[in-house]
Amino acid sequence: MTLIATRPGPGPERPYRFPSVVRVPVGDGLVVAAHMPGHLIAGASLLLDAGASRETAGREGTATVLAKAIEEGTRTRNAAAYALALEGLGAELSTSVDWDTFRVGVSVPADVLPGAVDLMAEAARTPKLDAHDVARVRDDEVTALRMDWAQPGPRADAALRRDLFGAAQRYGRPMHGSPESAAAVTAEDVLAFHEQWLRRPGVLLVAGDLDRLDLAALGAAAFAGTQGGALAVEAPLDVPQRSQRRTLLVDRPGSVQSTLRLGHRSPHRAHPDYVPNMLAATVLGGAFTSRLNHLIREVKGYTYGIRADFATTRRFGRLGVSSSVQTAVTAPALADTVGEIARMKLSGVTPEELEVARTWRAGQLTVEMQTPGSLVSALATLVVHGLPDDYYPALRQHLLSATVEQVSAAAATHLRPQELTIVVEGDAALIRDELTAAGLSSEIRDVDDR
Repeated sequence: MTLIATRPGPGPERPYRFPSVVRVPVGDGLVVAAHMPGHLIAGASLLLDAGASRETAGREGTATVLAKAIEEGTRTRNAAAYALALEGLGAELSTSVDWDTFRVGVSVPADVLPGAVDLMAEAARTPKLDAHDVARVRDDEVTALRMDWAQPGPRADAALRRDLFGAAQRYGRPMHGSPESAAAVTAEDVLAFHEQWLRRPGVLLVAGDLDRLDLAALGAAAFAGTQGGALAVEAPLDVPQRSQRRTLLVDRPGSVQSTLRLGHRSPHRAHPDYVPNMLAATVLGGAFTSRLNHLIREVKGYTYGIRADFATTRRFGRLGVSSSVQTAVTAPALADTVGEIARMKLSGVTPEELEVARTWRAGQLTVEMQTPGSLVSALATLVVHGLPDDYYPALRQHLLSATVEQVSAAAATHLRPQELTIVVEGDAALIRDELTAAGLSSEIRDVDDR
């Protein structure tokens, strides 16, 4: 064997070209497609305006149960027959729910995409939704949620969301529900949700070699038997201002660690500051080399890792910071974290930090946009957030050309350390006095969510 002592250097930069986008109206629906010449695999996804935000209060988790139940057979095939039909095409069916959308997708050899879209539409439009099957899927989901919520994190996440958005608003409750809300979901709830929201045409997203595909025929299959037009898009939520920080304490007696969640409201996905916000968050806590990870992990040794990001949806965004630290260093870890956010707001980013962040983000974008599935997701972003078809080619350039002044201005505007909600999930008896002494907020409130 020969060992190479010198690591190879980077090759010449190659231009990134996002595939051309085609839009084809079909009846009351719309097909949005990305052209991938020569690709033998194609992806398609039915994008429906039926996300978690559409759920009824007290029944959070309904859309998630529906997403998992539609594979339990259709009105014309039982679960085994449907699975065999998919397998016969070499197709993989996927479902997902987020705040804005309900998605049903397939990945398949391009030549058999029409048959796969037929099966996808069959599952989405005419699922069997047998009461016994729905109850079993629901119970499985409840069990999974209970196991998840028994671990540190979900209770803190729920407390933060409730404080930022209010328990009365859907966004103030967990996206996939809690064990209690999911347990309350009935077969009737799932049927009603399907009838109300999944019977609309929606948008069919396609990525593949369009020279081999008939988009109008794919759309006709995806939208057959549907009714109703697109739903009106609600305006983005305002970003309220606060006068002071607050701390919420979620008691976990005997815990040897404290789970930390910090956050405040921020702008929605289509906001003009999306790119500088992304880069500011990358410098702050979005990479292993970030300021927070360097300080809290490498310098202080408080944690294995800490992350910060601006999460965004169609109507809202939020700055979120998450970590876990040893109980004994809860207060100093929080003080250092808040201090680092305040320092970035005040002084912005350095040229060296920004260079690392923008080249990494631009390179990541290029790497991620290589498969039909990733391009279908990118098309979904265009549709959901009303972005132009040339958005992604421009996005890479915007990332690479962002200036220190632009990113520092975004940090100064959208980082608001004085308005943070700080959630600590840990042994309240051991950390309460230290949190009070640290003076991070004028209010420390216990959260009783059991």
